[in-house]
Amino acid sequence: MTVAARLADVRAGIDAACRAAGRAPTSVELLAASKAQSARSIRAAYDAGHQLFGESYVQEWRAKAEDPLLVGLPDLRWRFIGALQRNKAKYLVGRVECVESVGKRSLAEEIARRSASGGRTTAVLLAVNVGREATKAGFLPEDLESEAVAIAALPGLRLEGLMAIPPPRHSTAATRADHAIVSRLRDRLRDRLGLRLPTLSLGMSGDYPEAIAEGSTEVRIGTAIFGPRGA
Repeated sequence: MTVAARLADVRAGIDAACRAAGRAPTSVELLAASKAQSARSIRAAYDAGHQLFGESYVQEWRAKAEDPLLVGLPDLRWRFIGALQRNKAKYLVGRVECVESVGKRSLAEEIARRSASGGRTTAVLLAVNVGREATKAGFLPEDLESEAVAIAALPGLRLEGLMAIPPPRHSTAATRADHAIVSRLRDRLRDRLGLRLPTLSLGMSGDYPEAIAEGSTEVRIGTAIFGPRGA
C-alpha cells in the first residue's frame, strides 16, 4: 500500500472511532509520528493532504526540517513528541509549534528561558506517567497539579494540555481506564488554572479508539501511515 492509501485508512478508522464515541471527527487531530521515516515518506503524506508531523529525536528532526524535499512547504507543521534533553531545547524553540513531552519542571524552565529571551511563547504539553513506569519520564498523577501550577506561571510558555502513553494492558477496558485518568486530570487542571488546555494527546495505533472514547483530541500514529520504519 502507498502512504496515501494507508493515510486514508487511518483517517477512516479515526472517523469511525469518533462516531462510536458520539464525537465529531473534526474534534480529533491526527499527528503522523514520523520518527525514523524518510523525508520522502513525509513528503508523500504531505502530498496526500497531511500537514502535522511529530518527531522524537532532535538531530533527526533537524535533518528532515532542512531537507530540500520539505523546506518551504506551506502549512507543514512540526511537533516534538520524544524525550528531550535540556541542552537541546534551544534547537526547538521557535521552530516547532509544540513540545509535547515535558515531563520535568527543569525542562519546562529551560524552554521558558529560551523562549522568553527571544521574545517568543512556546506551547507545551505535560507528560503524565500514568502507568508509573520506572523507565518512562513524566509527572506522576499525584504530583501533576502542583507542577502544572508552577509551569503555567512561567513566562515564555503556554500550557496547552496533557499527553500520556499508557503501558500495555491485558484488556481494552484497562487501557481505557488509563486514558480516563489522564482525561480527568486535564479537567481538574482546567478548573484549578482557569486555562482551556485544549489538547489531550492520547492514543496510538493500538489504542486510539479507547483514547478517543475518553476525550483524546490528538492521536499519534506512525507505522500504520508510513509502513515499516526507514522505508
